[in-house]
Amino acid sequence: MPQFQYTQGDRTIVPPGTKQIAVYVMGKRYKVPEGLTIMKALEYLGYRYIRGCGCRAGVCGACVTVFRLAGDYRLHFGLACQTTVQPEMYLTQIPFVPANKSIYNIDKLKPNVSTIEKLYPETFRCLACNTCTKACPMEIPVMDYIQALVKGDIKTCAELSHSCIMCGMCSLRCPAEIQHFHVAMLARRLYARHLMPKAIHLEKRVKQIKEKKFDWMLDELMNLSEAEMKKRYAEREWEPELYDPHWQPKETKYLIIED
Repeated sequence: MPQFQYTQGDRTIVPPGTKQIAVYVMGKRYKVPEGLTIMKALEYLGYRYIRGCGCRAGVCGACVTVFRLAGDYRLHFGLACQTTVQPEMYLTQIPFVPANKSIYNIDKLKPNVSTIEKLYPETFRCLACNTCTKACPMEIPVMDYIQALVKGDIKTCAELSHSCIMCGMCSLRCPAEIQHFHVAMLARRLYARHLMPKAIHLEKRVKQIKEKKFDWMLDELMNLSEAEMKKRYAEREWEPELYDPHWQPKETKYLIIED
């Protein structure tokens, strides 16, 4: 039976005979199997992640990596958990991006451009060079949402920056030293607290919770034996994979109909 070598982390199998490629970590040359992500390659080499590793799924923004490729003068940016190693890749990890974060009470702020100017005045130094957008590993139009904010369009900024993972690469590259990810978070909070239409169905659900309409379900679960709990979990009904607007569960006992 062939022997396999496992990388740490999510236990990716490296089959025998996999081609080895050269990469440079902090200036030191190593050989790693091709096809690995940067994160898996580093763990394969024996590096241990203590910081700069979070979800391993391209969501948390903790594993930002800066790298150059052979024959290319440009800097490239990516998430170590998502970016595949390439031959002669020079890379370094950025586990944390220092940035000043304003302290505020969102309930006392007004959703206007004056609030942005007061808390993050550097936002208005934007040169519209688009360096921030080029640096974003999520391909977010960073410059566009900053320009929207400068014009007082908080809604557009909130919507365009929705997928931001707060990695900070935009701020590292910005010649105007804007703290894009913090100011975008402020815009999303202002929009959600003061501008976004209220969700009526959510208000109804909160009201039902306060009226203790769900308490009997929790009591029932708490009184189940471990064996019965496992049985119910194994036999639970699944929603259809393809959306069906007419689907209803067979067991309707636990449905709470809105008042």
